[in-house]
Amino acid sequence: MNPLRVMIVADDLLVRTGLAALLESQADVRLVGQAHPARFADDAEMFQPDVVVWDLGWQSTTPLSASHFNWPLLLLVGRVERLRLPLSDATAFALLPRDSAPPSLLLALQALAQGLTVIAPSLLPLLINASAPSASVTEALTPREHEVLQLLAQGMTNKAIAHRLSITEHTVKFHVNAIMGKLDAQSRTDAVIRATRAGLVSL
Repeated sequence: MNPLRVMIVADDLLVRTGLAALLESQADVRLVGQAHPARFADDAEMFQPDVVVWDLGWQSTTPLSASHFNWPLLLLVGRVERLRLPLSDATAFALLPRDSAPPSLLLALQALAQGLTVIAPSLLPLLINASAPSASVTEALTPREHEVLQLLAQGMTNKAIAHRLSITEHTVKFHVNAIMGKLDAQSRTDAVIRATRAGLVSL
């Protein structure tokens, strides 16, 4: 498996340097470049990363536009009250606190590379205009459907889920279809993304 090509974006040079040192120590990561937010578009085109790690700072008011989400973004967030994200244009993104542990950072990068969305539970209130299912829909998931959903989010196949839960593959397929219907999802991946945005799945 090829290492993830990662680009770092941050206002502060020291932050970029610190993140670079952290990521370069990971065997599954290849750091391809660093950039100031003002140069994001040009540098991303040049470096062609698989994932972008963007530090928004402790008091950041950096406006993010739809064009930023042409790349999978892992956003590191500090003390902010509201973070406006054009989620309707986002294919995959991660939202983690700036003080996240390295294992959480690496797991989020790997999830992004698979097209998944990752949101730290503590940051869910920051999201605005997230296309999450309504409370009445999410509350309709049964305990078993919640179990299946968590395993779906781990990328497990129906066969693997059946083995883990000691049920048949047919039953797993039934639960997956029910989850997709309740979340108004078009695919398994879409179901995981919607569930993550609703706070039903977290890293």
